[in-house]
Amino acid sequence: MELAHRDMTAQAAFQLQVEETHQASLSQDAALRRLRMTGFSQGLGLAALMLIGVTAVAQLHEKPSGSEEPSRLDFPHGVGFMPSGLRSVKTLARTAPKASNGYMESLAAPTAVRGAEPVMQAAEPQTYQTYRAGVRGPVQQLPPRMEEAVLPQSSGPPGAGSAVQLVQGGSLRTWSYRSPAVDQVQVVLSSEGRPVDADIELWHGPDNTPLKMRVYSENAELRPFSAVIETPRGPNTVSIRNIGQLEFPLTADVSHLAVDQPSAEALSQSTIVQGGALRTFPFNPEVESVEVLLTTDGRPLNARLELLQGPNNNKQVIELYAEDGRDRQFFCIIETPGAGNVLRIVNTAPMEFPMRASVVPHSINQNMLLGAEMGGDVVIGGDISW
Repeated sequence: MELAHRDMTAQAAFQLQVEETHQASLSQDAALRRLRMTGFSQGLGLAALMLIGVTAVAQLHEKPSGSEEPSRLDFPHGVGFMPSGLRSVKTLARTAPKASNGYMESLAAPTAVRGAEPVMQAAEPQTYQTYRAGVRGPVQQLPPRMEEAVLPQSSGPPGAGSAVQLVQGGSLRTWSYRSPAVDQVQVVLSSEGRPVDADIELWHGPDNTPLKMRVYSENAELRPFSAVIETPRGPNTVSIRNIGQLEFPLTADVSHLAVDQPSAEALSQSTIVQGGALRTFPFNPEVESVEVLLTTDGRPLNARLELLQGPNNNKQVIELYAEDGRDRQFFCIIETPGAGNVLRIVNTAPMEFPMRASVVPHSINQNMLLGAEMGGDVVIGGDISW
């Protein structure tokens, strides 16, 4: 009896468990069905709302024939809805006082005017002067993108848009030219009467320095440094580093406009200077400045220029290197005030690398000897000939 009772209890428990499992599965199916019905109903409601909205917008856009009432959807930005009891934006713009910035006038402008296609206007062509080695090139028109690229990008302090920069002792400044139309730039270094000691480099691409110069001037106000650097095949960057002390700042001016060109005499007269050789060029007292042009036949150019005024008294020194003396010839104008000036040019390259040097007067003071009296004035260093 006890065994039969246990069997009946187990069967009852099993039947109860089966019924609970069946009821749970039925409840889950009902929940899923309710969720699907809810989503379907929401989708139908959203579609009905969208249809109603599209119909309303289409009706509002329609205007009866002969009606001059402005549309209530005439907004400058997007689509808006306005109750029928309020006036339109155009009416408010006509009745409101005129604003100083013209915004209300833009609201009252007709829709056709605001929706019209923009008309492109061609800007006036800009002209720039191009430069070639030794010869001033013709004027040509550059595209707008190239116009912006012609202007240099200076690394000076913020707000310094000019090409003239004050370079403190130990600091560096750069002038970058992205346009290939700039073939030459002129570099002028000066000071307020103090010495100038600077390094000038031309950067053409990464790790490529086709030209280097070391410049020293005892008095850069009396004898400023002025040289022309060839910059073919841009982009190019001119780097100027003041290697002097902090107490000796300098003023650097780099410009691609109105570049000095060698005279016809300098282009026609030249002297061959062999590697390791030296040439000296003395000048009369009335010569105030001289032109110096150094070139090669395509080989590297290594030279040292010294302006002497008295025995071993260097007033200005230039140490020069160029990877190609024909493509990147060196031209400068050296100031020679006073008497007893001698220019010494040394070819520091080996014997296999000769160069051609041309040194001619640039400016002459014809009135220097006017007013000098023989026997009445003190003659220093043979200022006047006997």
